[in-house]
Amino acid sequence: MNLPELQKKLIATTRASAPDDRVPYAFEKRVTALIQARAVPKGFDSWVQGLWRAALPCVAIAVVCGAWAFFAPDNSASTSDDLSQNFDNTLLASVDSSDANQ
Repeated sequence: MNLPELQKKLIATTRASAPDDRVPYAFEKRVTALIQARAVPKGFDSWVQGLWRAALPCVAIAVVCGAWAFFAPDNSASTSDDLSQNFDNTLLASVDSSDANQ
């Protein structure tokens, strides 16, 4: 279909009809201004929106985990195993055994 010919026919038909009184004054200008004012999302805009939407659930999960760690019963007092001491003893075991052999 020939687009310029179609455009001419549509414009001629539109000009021939009388404007409707039900349409508010400058309605088409407001609509076109709103369409032009809409920002087209660029490269990282969708990522930024997603990350901002995920920020509140992440904070909520962090608060729940922190409260759970703070209010959880302390079971380490009943056991005599200290992880830091076991780690040091394991790392220094070879040094201590080599010093004892000399």
